[in-house]
Amino acid sequence: MTSVKQGDVVWSPPADARGRSRIGRYLQWLQSERGLSFASYQSLWEWSTAELEDFWVSVWDYFEVVSSTPYESVLQDPSMPGAKWFTGSRLNFAEHVLRGAHRAGTSGEPVILSRSQTREPMDLTASELEGQVGSARAGLLRLGVGPGDRVAAYLPNVPEAIVAFLACASLGAVWSSCPPEFGTQSAIDRLAQIEPTVLFAVDGYRYGAKEVDRAVAVSEIRAQLPTLRATVSLGYLRPEQAPPVGTIGWSEFMAEDGPPVFDHVPFDHPLYILYSSGTTGLPKPIVHGHGGILLEHLKSHSFHQELGPGDTMFFFTTTGWMIWNWIVSAIAVESKVVLYDGNPGFPDVGQLWRVAAETHATFFGGSAAFFTACRNERVQPHALGNISAIRTIVSTGAPLPAEGYRWIYDFVGPKVYLQSPSGGTDVCGAFVGGSVLVPVRAGEIACRCLGVSVEAYDSAGHSVVGEKGELVVTRPMPSMPLRFWNDPGGERLRSEYYSAFPGVWRHGDWLTLTDHGSAMISGRSDATLNRGGVRLGTSEFYAVVEELPEIKDSLVVHLEDHRGGLGELMLFLVLDAGATLDDDLERRIGAQLRLLLSPRHVPDAIYPIGEVPRTLTGKKLEVPVKRILTGTPTALAASLGALENPAALAVFEELAAKRAGTPAAAPASV
Repeated sequence: MTSVKQGDVVWSPPADARGRSRIGRYLQWLQSERGLSFASYQSLWEWSTAELEDFWVSVWDYFEVVSSTPYESVLQDPSMPGAKWFTGSRLNFAEHVLRGAHRAGTSGEPVILSRSQTREPMDLTASELEGQVGSARAGLLRLGVGPGDRVAAYLPNVPEAIVAFLACASLGAVWSSCPPEFGTQSAIDRLAQIEPTVLFAVDGYRYGAKEVDRAVAVSEIRAQLPTLRATVSLGYLRPEQAPPVGTIGWSEFMAEDGPPVFDHVPFDHPLYILYSSGTTGLPKPIVHGHGGILLEHLKSHSFHQELGPGDTMFFFTTTGWMIWNWIVSAIAVESKVVLYDGNPGFPDVGQLWRVAAETHATFFGGSAAFFTACRNERVQPHALGNISAIRTIVSTGAPLPAEGYRWIYDFVGPKVYLQSPSGGTDVCGAFVGGSVLVPVRAGEIACRCLGVSVEAYDSAGHSVVGEKGELVVTRPMPSMPLRFWNDPGGERLRSEYYSAFPGVWRHGDWLTLTDHGSAMISGRSDATLNRGGVRLGTSEFYAVVEELPEIKDSLVVHLEDHRGGLGELMLFLVLDAGATLDDDLERRIGAQLRLLLSPRHVPDAIYPIGEVPRTLTGKKLEVPVKRILTGTPTALAASLGALENPAALAVFEELAAKRAGTPAAAPASV
């Protein structure tokens, strides 16, 4: 593979980038319609954050947002929390998605392409999607659902989930979904907080070669949701069976044709409720609004992801990750979307590349963990199918190390545009991301996103460049949470985001901004490796350790010494087949860390493990593991149903038990 190091330019904008790109067309529109000219992406970003109202009005006008009443003010109250956007306007998110579907599918081709390990492929044209949304809306109205009612889903990533969501949005009800991979308690922990009136649930699914029956889980969930008026059962695993007693089958629910009606609601009317990862404590129910999500996603998909007419977006996700909500919005910019339900590693880690080839995806997205696995397994994507249509690759969920950039440009293609945005469920979008107007540098995120006034703050609240700081947003975004559900005074919201720097959003990530405009995320600030005053983000640590050929994956935690000592730094390794943790490997790990990071970050103890525990979205469980190792019961340290591999925590429970009553620094064999 080509040698590359952090910061190396691995892709440069072509000479005609402005003339051929979607952001370039927006720049042309700004010049012709607003008399504004920008020489660079950086100058455009500066205008978009200095003149927030002008920028977001330009997004509104450029995409011809449909509102039954004109807005009275763009940003009536700029304070955070509580900013008021486009007051007086009335619109509907679903209307814009179906408008985009009709524009994308003008010749009758599918706008939703669904692939699954449970059933045969299912595609929907724009007319079919519209008809099904109308029928689902009629079904919800028969069940008494109205504006503000919560509609919950325990569904996989299938067309029925999008149909039900858009029908819910069309009448002003509030959507919230959990994937059936979630355990019963994890689903209840989320959905019980919002008191839903209707539940959509699946009977089961296949994950690879394994059948997973969810009948008992659905029954238990229903029993813990006393506000339910009805449950709609989707026969997915066994479509020939009658729906469970006391539920309505999908066919019966969809029996009545209905027109595609869209009830216009205020800009800040709740659209859906997303949840924090739930690795500790009850997940936070984050309320997002129709208008804020619409504007953020129109901007993001078109100006940053370069999606639009003729594109097909494929991003592997479940209905429990904000990426699912983000995918639905791609239809609004006239892009087709690919849905996939099943085990992404079955029959092998190359499966998603095969789906991308079959569906002629122009946009391919996955987690950083997925691309790292492809690299470790030496996947050859071009040997799995014709993926030449792919123009854009997005990696998210965690920082993508420089070696991941190298693998993509060596094995996917030197002309693809790669970005590794970072944001979160909290804003259902990105703070930092990419633009085809700026270079791609290995291990770096190309730019700050338009309309996002993101800075790095030191502990005193001063903006810094070239050094690590807290990721903060100093001016409001339309897609910031309206509120947390059941937080009427806003105390939880303020505590979560605004307690460190009043009036400024603190996200909880370490951010470094460079003098050439790029950004680097180096892990969660609550998982910092602070040894004797030398602070490192965990992603910096992994970038060094996982470059060694014997190491497939790793997890690092720092147990602080509250008496002022260095504490204990513990490293857990997943070794490649045939590798062993011997004195030579430990010595080389220490030497690399000492040379590339600092002598204080050589681990005190190294342990081999079978797998790194991760959330369903691929994030490593550093903080929960730290809590387990310091005596917190696993059931309190982590929400097991929200994990991809909860059994992976057992090794840390065993280690915690062995450490109890033994010297803290004594290594234990696990």
